[in-house]
Amino acid sequence: MTNRMGPFISRRGALQGAAAVAGVGALGALSPTLAQNKRMVLATWGGDYAQLLSKNVVKPLMEPKGWEVVVDEAGSPQRRTKVFAEQRLPRGTSDVQALAATDIGDMIEAGVLEKLDMSKIPNAKHLLKIFSIADSPYFSPHIYSGKVVLYNPKMISTPPTGMADLWDSKNQGKVGVIDIQHTYTTMAAALVGGGKTGDFDKAKKALLDLKKLKPRIYPTNEALAQALKTEEIGLCIMWKARAVQWQNAGINVQTIAPKEGIITYVSGFVIPKNAPNKEGAYAYLDAALAVPPQEAFAVDMGYNPVVGNAKVADDLRKRIGFTSAEEGLLVNPDLEFLTKKNAELKDFWDKEFKA
Repeated sequence: MTNRMGPFISRRGALQGAAAVAGVGALGALSPTLAQNKRMVLATWGGDYAQLLSKNVVKPLMEPKGWEVVVDEAGSPQRRTKVFAEQRLPRGTSDVQALAATDIGDMIEAGVLEKLDMSKIPNAKHLLKIFSIADSPYFSPHIYSGKVVLYNPKMISTPPTGMADLWDSKNQGKVGVIDIQHTYTTMAAALVGGGKTGDFDKAKKALLDLKKLKPRIYPTNEALAQALKTEEIGLCIMWKARAVQWQNAGINVQTIAPKEGIITYVSGFVIPKNAPNKEGAYAYLDAALAVPPQEAFAVDMGYNPVVGNAKVADDLRKRIGFTSAEEGLLVNPDLEFLTKKNAELKDFWDKEFKA
């Protein structure tokens, strides 16, 4: 707080300050960066996710231990670019980056990420086997879901059976697409085109076919949610977790597991190799895997926990999870494809699909 008395300090205050300095000398000099050592920078998406990280991780788990978490909100492309730009610096400007698993292939190749030390993330021992840090040593998972079809039964009288329903001319004018999810929409298009998630040629053809039907393109997840709420659109693809969140908010949408495949999504955290406060970064990664925030994200955001010791009520698990049959439809993104084609994919999206 700014001292309203400006530069004037009372004699008592001066004596107290002198005593404090003397005390430091008696106890041994404190690090000149003591305050900074309890300050860490989390770079993440904005919107709901940032708010829920603050509610479920920062305030209940980090702040009571004296950590000050400064949030730097931006889209993942901008933040990734910044990490690359800072790689030659001895100290970067972020300690933790919140990213999807599909975001980090080229970052690993470029050597800009810290190889995680699991001994510094005690809660990692509870990770489900499929999310083991040992198998992906640069990425600490946080939550997961899968891409499903959302529809408003009031607007879409015949329930869809797959993602191909977005390409059906009878639904023209009712379809929404999210700009920031161009990567996953491209992979979905590849599946609709009869290929795998990495079949870019089939994806491009399918996207150009979709373009002819003039889908509405929204910049963010939140913008698309508003369009669903006002019934500007009635059909889209989205994470099942988001669908649950929007259902909880009163938006009239139902979900189906697309017959073409359910593309998995895992959100988590990485530490830049030149992060200025790695102690704080590891403290944050560990806090995010604690049971309370893992369970809270299932309730608040509809994403599945990545740790086996988190408990989710049966009724909620039915809404956010997948049946045994649906689990057989799970499809992992082609990470090698995304690493090699990411720039080309974005260029096609901006200059040909959106144009």
